[in-house]
Parts: sequence; C-alpha cells; structure tokens
Amino acid sequence: MTMEPAKLIAETFQKGCNDEVNSYGFKFSQWEAKAREVLSSNSFGYVNGSAGDRFSDDRDCLDFKKWLFVPRRLCPVDKCEIVPKYKVLGQNIPSPVAVAPVGVNTIFHREGERAMARAANEAGVTLVMSSATSTSVEEVAKANGDGHRFFQLYWPPNERNDVTASILRRAKDAGFTALLVTLDTYTLGYRPADLQHGYNPFILPDQTGCGLGFSDPVFQETFKQKHGKTIDEDMDLAAHEWASTIFCGASHSWEDLKFLREHWDGPIVLKGILDVEDAKLAVKYGLDGIVVSTHGGRQVNDTVSSIEVLPEIVDAVGDKLDVLFDSGVRSGTDVAKALALGAKMVLIGRPCVYGLAIGGSKGVYHVLRCLLADLELSMRLCGVPSIEKEDLNRSRLREAK
Repeated sequence: MTMEPAKLIAETFQKGCNDEVNSYGFKFSQWEAKAREVLSSNSFGYVNGSAGDRFSDDRDCLDFKKWLFVPRRLCPVDKCEIVPKYKVLGQNIPSPVAVAPVGVNTIFHREGERAMARAANEAGVTLVMSSATSTSVEEVAKANGDGHRFFQLYWPPNERNDVTASILRRAKDAGFTALLVTLDTYTLGYRPADLQHGYNPFILPDQTGCGLGFSDPVFQETFKQKHGKTIDEDMDLAAHEWASTIFCGASHSWEDLKFLREHWDGPIVLKGILDVEDAKLAVKYGLDGIVVSTHGGRQVNDTVSSIEVLPEIVDAVGDKLDVLFDSGVRSGTDVAKALALGAKMVLIGRPCVYGLAIGGSKGVYHVLRCLLADLELSMRLCGVPSIEKEDLNRSRLREAK
C-alpha cells in the first residue's frame, strides 16, 4: 500500500487537541534516545556502535550538511509527488525510500524481522532483507505480504556454493525481486562497542542471526553429515559454523560474480561501492546497480563518506546502471539530498532499527512515516513538485562554503 505522509501532521495536531501526544517522537535523536532506554547495553551497542572512534559514522551524517537547499518561491506546487514514476532495477517501486538490510532484528524486538517486514509493507516502501536474519526467508516474505522486497546476501565462500545456490533459490521462490550483494563485510570490522561488551550476536547458541542458515536444507544436511548431529542438537556449534559461512574472512573476486548470475534470475546489485573505478567495473561486469555505502561507518573507520562520493560516482556510471544509496540518512531532507545528487533509491538503517526497538512494527511504521512526511513537506516548501530527475536535481542544491 501507499500513503499520504503529510497527513501525519494533521493527524498529530488533531490528537494533540485531545491531549494525545505521540510517545515515539518525531526526529532521529528522540528515536535513538528512546531505543537506548529500552535496549540492553549489548543490543544498543551493536546497532549504535561503529568502527574505530566513529569518525566515518559521524562524517556520513555531517557531510549531508555540506549540501543546502535553495528554495524557489511562487511555484505552483500544492504538493510534492514522492511516489516515483521511474523504475529502479527495471521494476516499479512504491517509494524512493527502502528499509536497509539489518540483521539480528530479534535483539531489538521479540518480533524481529517479521515486524520490520510488516511495517515496510504498511508504509509502502521496499524491504531489503538481510541474510543475517534471525528469521527464515519464507517467514519474512509471509510477513511482508504483497509488499515489494529485495534480498541482501552475505556471500559464502566458493567452497560453499551449494549453500549460496540454495539461499538464492529460496529467496527467489519467496518473491524477492532483486539481489543486493554486500561486499564490505566478509569479516566483521573493528567495533569497540561490541568488543567492550564481549558481544557477537552471531555466535549465540540460538536463532539470532542464523535464521536463514538454520532453515536452509543444504546447510542442515551438510552440518549433519559433517558432525553426525542436527543443528538443534548443537546450536552453539551450528551458530559458529553459520557465522563462518557468511563471514568467511576472504573477499570474492569480480570473476566470481558469474556464479551469482547463473543462479539468480533477476537484477544483481553490489553494495558497498565507494570508488569510481569499482563503479566502472560494476558496469563492465554487467551489474544492474550499485549501492554507494559505508555500511553506516560500521566496517572501516576514517573513510570517505557515502554522500561525499555519490556525485562523482553518479557522473561516472549513473546512466549505465542504477545507483542506490545508504549511510548517514537521518531525515527526509537527507533523503532529498541523496536523490538530488543522483541516487534513485535511499536505504534507511538505524532509524528503522530504533523504531523497531521502541515500538515493534508500529514504531518502524512511525519512523518511515515521519521520514516520508519530512521529505514531502520539505520538497513542497522548496518549490519542488516531484522527486523526478527533472524537478529534483543538483540545481536545487548549493554546496556550503
């Protein structure tokens, strides 16, 4: 479904007349603070924490402020159309906003990925499901219903191509229409918050982060053959083995992409691109899209920010494949800036997780609704009639001095 985000404002003020105040808040700092209150130190540290001293994480956010809108006046704009008429990866998309792939959702809320999937459908945005899920791909698809959804892959090593093929087959059968392959997380980064807590959710002796693997028939069978027992009989060992399968410690090569193309009938997108030359190689190897992303500053510290390199990457390859974007997005105006600089879709990570923590599916829905309302109203007040390229582009921005 889709909605009219600006209605959020009128509804909230009407409830205020009856002394009904929304408890979730309406901006990122409130969602983050409330999530800190309800989550354990381990869980909050996991989602809030980043690589090193958080420089890259902070820079991802701060660099959005280097771009400023130049509003136009007396424009005949009674609303801003934020439902795109363009396609992404050859598909009609319900919104320029998507829920970014975030794993281990059950450490934030008991309903985990199911709640995130329901909220994405209700808000009318694309769900990008993480393969580090605590829930099976089939269950997430069921919760997402008739929503639009992509699947993100943490890519097992070539020695486990049998598992990769099985995962891709299941995702396709479950109605996921594009494959996003994360390239920057073949091993977890240096994250002081997790180290301080001694906390790695992927090796807990339960389903946390292992829902995809534990429900996969190929992984189940090979585990039983190797160890002479089922996953349920030794979840501690199984969790360690699944973690070493999806975070295998070694990068793939460009040539390995051939295997994915042979086993995925649909668009393939490379996530984690920050260098123009890598973006050009993505074109050379026939990829359908890329995600300009620092992984939210969680993998490598002291890097360029996503928004800093977005314009040069779009200039280099934007007409040859679709450029998606994530990292550092905290508001509707951040979404608008990324779109103006050439992104065709913007993925939202931590804000959605904080919404999940404070209110489950309703919390995620509220966060998405706030971001979309901010996007629509801000563009309308800047005199921008739609998010189409001819209306929202770099001519609407000025680089701060």
